[in-house]
Amino acid sequence: MDLITEAFSWLFQTRSGVMALLAGGVVLFFAISAVLEIRTRARFRDHERSEDDWDLFDDEGGWSDFDADNH
Repeated sequence: MDLITEAFSWLFQTRSGVMALLAGGVVLFFAISAVLEIRTRARFRDHERSEDDWDLFDDEGGWSDFDADNH
């Protein structure tokens, strides 16, 4: 029981423990987003672009019609 108490006190009461907690959260959410991105790309691999599709890095225009009008 002392081991668990010491682990929690290190994790939440020391600077290195809090940094480890934050780094672990970042790694966890990165892993989750990578898995979800891979599953999405596998599901829609045969998706053909239509007129309604948009791309964040498209050279044709900005994020809105306002950006497209002001070039």
